[in-house]
Amino acid sequence: MTTDLDIARGATLQDIGDIAWKLAIPADGLHGHGPHIAKLTWPCITERVDRPQGSLVLVTSVNPTPFGEGKTVTTIGLTQALNRIGQSATCVVREPSMGPVFGIKGGAAGGGRSQVLPMEEINLHFTGDLHAVTSAHNLLSSMIDNHLKHGNERRLDTTRISWPRVVDLNDRSLRQVVVGLGGPANGGTREDRFDITAASEVMAILVLARDYADLRRRLGEIIVGANVDGDPVRAEDLGAAGAMALLLRHAFLPNLVQTLEGDPAFIHGGPFANIAHGNSSVIADRIALSCADIVVTEAGFGSDMGAEKFMHIKAPVGGKAPDCVVMNVTVRSMKLHGGAFGSRGGRRPTTEELEREDVAAVQAGANSNLDRHIRNMCGFGMPVIVSINRFASDTDAELNALSDAARASGAADVCLTEVHGRGGEGGAPLAHAVVRAVQDHIGAGRPFTPLFMPDAPVLDKVKGIATRIYHAGDVEVSATAARQLERFERWGYGHLPVCMAKTQYSFSHDAGLLGAPSGFTLPVAEFRLNAGAGFIVAILGNMMTMPGLPARPAAMDMDMDDQGALQGLFG
Repeated sequence: MTTDLDIARGATLQDIGDIAWKLAIPADGLHGHGPHIAKLTWPCITERVDRPQGSLVLVTSVNPTPFGEGKTVTTIGLTQALNRIGQSATCVVREPSMGPVFGIKGGAAGGGRSQVLPMEEINLHFTGDLHAVTSAHNLLSSMIDNHLKHGNERRLDTTRISWPRVVDLNDRSLRQVVVGLGGPANGGTREDRFDITAASEVMAILVLARDYADLRRRLGEIIVGANVDGDPVRAEDLGAAGAMALLLRHAFLPNLVQTLEGDPAFIHGGPFANIAHGNSSVIADRIALSCADIVVTEAGFGSDMGAEKFMHIKAPVGGKAPDCVVMNVTVRSMKLHGGAFGSRGGRRPTTEELEREDVAAVQAGANSNLDRHIRNMCGFGMPVIVSINRFASDTDAELNALSDAARASGAADVCLTEVHGRGGEGGAPLAHAVVRAVQDHIGAGRPFTPLFMPDAPVLDKVKGIATRIYHAGDVEVSATAARQLERFERWGYGHLPVCMAKTQYSFSHDAGLLGAPSGFTLPVAEFRLNAGAGFIVAILGNMMTMPGLPARPAAMDMDMDDQGALQGLFG
């Protein structure tokens, strides 16, 4: 069987200068990382970001399943298809984190005939952006402990330090740690924790900052904890923000690569959508929109996660709402949500069970899970196109049932998409549908309609998302979370946007509640203030900000031969 890696290695890559030329970016606007990867220079960016902007297409999905729905494949394939039908198009996607790469996913550069290249470099270290975020974050951590050791001039309360440490790997043993063991020479002993780098506030700042000045300002606004009087202590107070900005100077510049078919693609930023806001950078969107007529981007996990956060966190900062939403779905995902494999998903089905025709389960899943995703996105004021990522085992009866249900739920169009096996050619129907939808939306002038006003109180925003997106019956805020929110309100942060951290597998906080659960009570266990990023994180249920590895990590199937060539990597 031909693997994604085989396909990637068999491709003939174009020089990155030729790729940039397709966006009218000159050679002196690039800082090369070898022949096939480049960062845009700051002068190149500042010269272009304020030019007229193209149209933005947001690719999202139903709640993900263990089978994989192919959202990144659809994003890249749609970009290739748009270019094949004569449009000027590019895509903006997030950088892979090595946590999922070595954990479950094994890579995040698309697949089949819809990949971004060079795939191996993109999945392993790339241009070092995530390492820069890790270093900048941990520099602040080390300066906090150094400040404590050398007199604690800012009178930090060691029991109220909220700034963790981070690493770009899955390691559950670091969720709760003690630092400073070994006596006074090693600093004071205190409890701490590690998050994964994708959940770092520094990552959120990197992807939401509009320019260098905004990046520097936001870093200074980071609140690391409270002093003994209960007042906030910021990174600026510790003298750390300037050095952090220096570490991020190069990482802030978007990365340019190419698709398998030689189309330009930007990759920048890597926040997860279940524990962060799950979207690529504002600066990459801005430069892409200034260079292409249509820009395709993706929001992480299901529309209840990354897409909702795009609407309420990223769009207000970037100043650009989507002109069209593509809802990615598969027959097999609807079988799961329709109860084909048990009311709570049950065990992982065999290949035979997964591919067995079950029209009733497809209909049940589409009438519940897909229906809610479509209606939620339509509520924001833009057209929704359903893209059915077709698998060879899908039957005509199943596909027809899924298509009929999607149209009944309000989809502007429904397309069968075969970009994994056929590349841009397999996405032509979707590309044509997207162009029509974008033109109709712009012509109609329908306004973008978020769920609430930006100045609404934090708790009202939590309840609005819980009841109108998740369909919860009520919200239960723990005593700890209530005290935290009261403190943030006292500090003047009571009207920030909210980033909901919850499981991606369900509309609820319970991963086993499939379909479209409603009437449940949504528990808010904790609030975390990301003052520099400009939002408050609501931790729902037992959601962890440091993932663990599965029973058999993808790392166990990876190796290197005697010539340094990768083996078994990403399929």
